[in-house]
Amino acid sequence: MSLLDEYFIDCPYCGENISILIDTSVDYQDYYEDCSVCCAPIFFLISCNGESVDVVIKSDNE
Repeated sequence: MSLLDEYFIDCPYCGENISILIDTSVDYQDYYEDCSVCCAPIFFLISCNGESVDVVIKSDNE
C-alpha cells in the first residue's frame, strides 16, 4: 500500500519552489525526477522513518 504525501522543494537549478509526491511507505528511495519548471534532472535521496521524512536533493554537478 503506497502512501503519497506532497512535499515542496526548491529546484537546485532554477530556484523555483516545486511540488513532489513521496511514497512514505518505502523506507529508502533514490531516483531522478525532472523539475516541472526548467526540466533539469534533480537527484532525490529520500528516507522515511515512521513520522520523519528526510529529503536530500542534488543537481547533476554536485
